[in-house]
Amino acid sequence: MEITREDLKHLADLSNFSMSDEELDSLQPDLQKIVGYISELGELNTDGVEPTYQVFEMENVWRDDEIKEMEADREALLNLTVEEKENQIKVPKVL
Repeated sequence: MEITREDLKHLADLSNFSMSDEELDSLQPDLQKIVGYISELGELNTDGVEPTYQVFEMENVWRDDEIKEMEADREALLNLTVEEKENQIKVPKVL
């Protein structure tokens, strides 16, 4: 597949990049080599090879939810505040 200057300009526009003519000229052969390499990968014989979805042996570690008693109750915490309104701590406006 041939990568043209118009292809590069189109990709740059889609990516919202502004590229000079010199940058386009230097990028064109590099991108051409990358696409050529990826095309070679399609020629590999992968019969019997299972797809790899994760290269590290990782899995989610789950724990059971446990409800623990708090040392302080709502009333004790509200008594520590400077101002309280409708059973909630009143703080100054931020915005």
